[in-house]
Amino acid sequence: MTDMSSVTLPARVDPEKLSALLEEAGWQRIGGRRGIYSRYSPPKLTEAWLNSSLMLPLDEDAPEFLDAMRSALLQLSQDRDFWVRSVYPRLIVDASDEFKFRKESSAPSGFIAWRSGERLVESARRTLVAGAKSYMGPGRHFVNKHGRFAHRYLDQVLMGQSAPGSYIITAYAPPNAGVPISASADTPAFALPELGLASVRDVSQAVVRAVQATVEALEHYRATGSLSGFEAGVTQGISYEMTNAILGIAENSDGADISVEWDPATPAPDELDSRFEFRGSDVDPLNKAATRLAADTSSQVSTLIGRVHLLAKKQAGSPGVFGIESLSPGRTKKVRVRLSDEDEYHEAVRAHEEDLALQVSGRLEKEGNLSWLYDATVMRTLGPISDYVRPSRPSMEGQTSLFAQQADD
Repeated sequence: MTDMSSVTLPARVDPEKLSALLEEAGWQRIGGRRGIYSRYSPPKLTEAWLNSSLMLPLDEDAPEFLDAMRSALLQLSQDRDFWVRSVYPRLIVDASDEFKFRKESSAPSGFIAWRSGERLVESARRTLVAGAKSYMGPGRHFVNKHGRFAHRYLDQVLMGQSAPGSYIITAYAPPNAGVPISASADTPAFALPELGLASVRDVSQAVVRAVQATVEALEHYRATGSLSGFEAGVTQGISYEMTNAILGIAENSDGADISVEWDPATPAPDELDSRFEFRGSDVDPLNKAATRLAADTSSQVSTLIGRVHLLAKKQAGSPGVFGIESLSPGRTKKVRVRLSDEDEYHEAVRAHEEDLALQVSGRLEKEGNLSWLYDATVMRTLGPISDYVRPSRPSMEGQTSLFAQQADD
């Protein structure tokens, strides 16, 4: 039984919306009086609902409406899990499209390894940001382009609690809210295109369209072994940022998926899928596609794997700089890396703290005695550094030369 003193109730509830949420969850309407109240029974009987049903008031002008609605909500909250995951988050916003990012975990139900959980949250955020950038126009590698617009979209999104079982991150995006195209525009509660505002629903559709195009490119790769689907899908929202975000969702998983539920109050687009599945084996093609999309044919792009040995962030909010010692044979030994995205600095910090190899890509240039990787991107965080270090074994010829030199001395 729920402790009623600990339950948080919305100040005002639209009965039609609550009815829609109950019916989505499998509740059955079993009676009532038109315009006055409805009665609902749960999809499965539990001890709390064994001898009762839910009476949902419908007449918001009735003097007893608020008390009756409060009683209905308190009765619903007796099922704590259903309340906090399926009802309350959807009631506290006027409307919301719901994204779910799921990753199979071998941990007990509702848990995940800490680092994997962090990675999933970060990858979910990057997916939304990458899709929002594609709303402004296609791009192979956005770097900082459209970053402020994407983060203004993200500011409209709420994060819900994770669901039990497979670990799930939930994001709620209000479809009728507005996202300023430029930083100078005001942000009213609804979108007005003529005032330079994008609808959150339109941006969310761009996110889903980009994810769908990435899944189609993966299917093409599985069938043909070709990355051409990623190149062709750039016009539909595929980018380095999107492939790298989904790579983080698929990585180290026994299965993962992204699903979306459009708010029933606003008609859902028919041409978009609602569920997208990924496998651990998708990491390799996603990594290859990200590397190809990050390449700028107009300049010399270099990709290397190395150990982070220096971290510097002189100005708050700046992308930051770090040093990397290459573990790849035949490459420049030490390189200073100037990032294009401040969020990727955290990946460099984590790699440094945990002694993990980091794969980075950027424009390699020489300045004096220093080698720099400009407009750099963290491709992915790899395994322990020890896995990439090859112990040197001097040859007999080298030993003979050494002995000869010592003899001469």
